[in-house]
Amino acid sequence: MKLLLSIESTCDETAAAVIAEDLSVRSSVVATQHDLHARFGGVVPEIASRAHVERVLPVIHAALEQAGAELEDLEAIAVAYRPGLAGSLLVGLTAAKSLCVALGIPLIAIDHLQAHVYACRMAAGRDVFPCVGMVVSGGHTNLYRCATALDFAPLGGTIDDAAGEAFDKIASLLGLGFPGGPALERAAQNGDPRRFRLPRPLLDDPQRIAFSFSGLKTAVRYEVFGPGKLPTVPPPIDAQLAADLAAAAQQAVVDCLVGKAALALEITGFRRLCLGGGVAANREFRQRLAALAAEQRVEVIVAPPELCTDNAAMGAIAVEKWRAGQFAPLDLDIEAGLDRI
Repeated sequence: MKLLLSIESTCDETAAAVIAEDLSVRSSVVATQHDLHARFGGVVPEIASRAHVERVLPVIHAALEQAGAELEDLEAIAVAYRPGLAGSLLVGLTAAKSLCVALGIPLIAIDHLQAHVYACRMAAGRDVFPCVGMVVSGGHTNLYRCATALDFAPLGGTIDDAAGEAFDKIASLLGLGFPGGPALERAAQNGDPRRFRLPRPLLDDPQRIAFSFSGLKTAVRYEVFGPGKLPTVPPPIDAQLAADLAAAAQQAVVDCLVGKAALALEITGFRRLCLGGGVAANREFRQRLAALAAEQRVEVIVAPPELCTDNAAMGAIAVEKWRAGQFAPLDLDIEAGLDRI
């Protein structure tokens, strides 16, 4: 059985996985950096890249050991080269290229967003294409027309902030901790979303597949601090206020996400939606998509939580490229700022 090694280092997770040609994942190892970034309330790119340098080789070694494989057993190296933080991407790509040169095996380039959608193929255990692909994470909120596993075309995305970034910043405003998404979701469980009416930008535009969350962050800020400059010392926020704002913000974001997902299904005529990315782990979001599936009689496939956050197992998309003979040159460079396929 042919094996390939997948490497992921687009943001603040250093990950490696050994994947067989039949798409079985022989191992998956992820080293998180939450403890390094928590006190800053968000990911610091320089810290992230330095941590990748320290962790990439131990993570690769652990993935091989877990799979019971040796470097000589590998037929190809796959690596996410776009989009992401420049320094983080460079670490993973350099490691992958070095292994390819040392072992004399080909390099496979992975688009991180395409891999997030392919995680649904891994979860389903069957072909899921054609479908509408949706990626919702800390850095991306996009919808795609996915004709095949390798034929993706953008339908639309955020014009400013990603949904996950909005969750993180709102959680920081409310003093809920880091990472913000899970913290905000926990607080929202005890909140009343009807207490605050927050904006849902672009939701009422029936022709445009796009998102905007910067205004939502501002609206929450005004509810907490009032208009004007932020005070030097933030005012105390009682637990119920924080919970109610968290619930209202979560509902506003989910309304926008589900509304535009429904629009994408209508425009494409596809009957299947595949969702990946860290925000896909949000339970409210999952429940609302389940309701959408029942109402419109469409299939919704959501990647399991372990494949929602950044990982290298979703790099199994490389098997599709392997079969198609789509290998990358060794002078491949990163494409940090691109969030489209």
